[in-house]
Amino acid sequence: MVLGFSIALIVFSLLMMLLVLMHKGKGGGLSDMFGGGMQSSVGGSSVAERNLDRITVVVGLLWFACVIVLGLLMKSNS
Repeated sequence: MVLGFSIALIVFSLLMMLLVLMHKGKGGGLSDMFGGGMQSSVGGSSVAERNLDRITVVVGLLWFACVIVLGLLMKSNS
């Protein structure tokens, strides 16, 4: 069980790095390559940027849950 959560933590960590790098910063980002740079004149961020935000939050919560579960598993094993 610890091995499974350890693998999941590594996968979520790599995914988090990728998603954070895709976010648009002050000078643009990798999300511009995928259409995230096209902003509408209505205001707010584009649909691609909002979806990227949502996916990043979900992956971050899953990463945090893996850290908590691994901590509990390690504590109960010792």
